[in-house]
Amino acid sequence: MYTLFYAPGAASLAVHAALHEVDAPHDLVKVDLQVQRTEDYLRLNPQGTVPTLVIDGLAHRESAALLLLLAERHPQADLAPPPGAPGRAEWLQWSVALATSLGGPYRLWFYPQDLGLPEHSEQTRAPVQRILEAAFERIESHLVAHGPYLLGERFSTADYQLCMYMRWSRAMPKPATEWPALDRLARLVVARPAWRNAVAMEGLRGWHLDGLS
Repeated sequence: MYTLFYAPGAASLAVHAALHEVDAPHDLVKVDLQVQRTEDYLRLNPQGTVPTLVIDGLAHRESAALLLLLAERHPQADLAPPPGAPGRAEWLQWSVALATSLGGPYRLWFYPQDLGLPEHSEQTRAPVQRILEAAFERIESHLVAHGPYLLGERFSTADYQLCMYMRWSRAMPKPATEWPALDRLARLVVARPAWRNAVAMEGLRGWHLDGLS
C-alpha cells in the first residue's frame, strides 16, 4: 500500500498517474501549498513540497525519483526498459534531464522569491521563459527524429514526467503544445486511462479528458 501526498496538478501529478498505471492500491492525502505545512508533514518532507510517497512507513520524495522507483517496483507494468535492455540508459537519462532542464527553471518561473524577488516583472521573467522554451525546442527536435515518445515507440514514466511539465506551460506565452511533436506526445499521454483517472480524481481543469484546452 502506498500513500501519496499530493497537490492538484503539481509535481505529484505524474506520480499519481503512475500509481494508476501500475494498478497499485494507494491512499491520497491532499496538501494545500498555499498554507504553511504542519509539523507532521515537515517530518515526512522537510522541504514541505509534493510529492511525498510513503512506502512501508518510510517517506520518499522527488517526482523523478519516485517515477523511477515505481517502474522498478512494478516491472509487470512495463513502464521502463528492464536493466540491460535497449533504451534503459536513455530512460534514465531523460528522467534526470527533465527534472533539471524543466523542473528547475519552472521553480524560478512560479516562485520568483527564489530569485529574491517579491514577484516577476516582464524583464525578470523573460530569461526564465527563454530557458524553458530552449528546453522544449531540444525535446521537440528529439521527438521529430525519434518519437512519438521519448523512447521512440515505447511509452515510459518519462513521458508522464514530460507531459506534467508541458501542462504547466498552458498559460505561458508559448505553450509547449505549440511544438507539433510535443503536442502529439501530450495527446497520446492524456488519452491513457491512468492519466485520465489521476486528473479526474484531482479535479483538474485544462488538459482534461477530451483535449488539451
